[in-house]
Amino acid sequence: MKFKILGIGLLTLLSSTVLLAQKKSIPQKADSVLSLMTLEEKVGQLNQYNDDNQATGPVTIDNNKIDQIKNGQVGSLLNTIGSERTRSWQKLAMQSRLKIPLLFGQDVVHGYKTTFPIPLAEAASWDLDAITLSARIAATEASASGIHWTFAPMVDISREARWGRVMEGSGEDPFLGSKIATARVKGFQGETRA
Repeated sequence: MKFKILGIGLLTLLSSTVLLAQKKSIPQKADSVLSLMTLEEKVGQLNQYNDDNQATGPVTIDNNKIDQIKNGQVGSLLNTIGSERTRSWQKLAMQSRLKIPLLFGQDVVHGYKTTFPIPLAEAASWDLDAITLSARIAATEASASGIHWTFAPMVDISREARWGRVMEGSGEDPFLGSKIATARVKGFQGETRA
């Protein structure tokens, strides 16, 4: 009988220890992963490559990209189009020692698959509901395609017309810009967040 009670007590102790271990905060989880990483892996997580198929800027020609991803030495990829492609890159990342997934980023400034007017043109409408909806549609399409990170909304107040990215913002008025920034963020994040 003593062994049965001892066994139940030991089982209770072990299960409560497991439950406590599972209730780590996000910073605690990140710190525990960081403590397991080598210096090369930490530096490697800062590497960001452009996907081979969809370059929008300078192309990094690196015959070792696949090996670097498998070794946990790449943190993110830009311009990866489609869930099949993101999945194939992610499978390589899951072969790394710590199985840290890749982040996939994309310029989703005025839509993803569905193209909307540029943000400056949307701002001229003053239609915050339509702006929120366009951001929501873009976020839904991008996330369905495997994109985790968008470079939008751009919320700079643009007063210098010679700057080449003025059209990505809402213009020069801070009041309107703040309202549109709120609408876009709500659209991208959705109403409920975990």
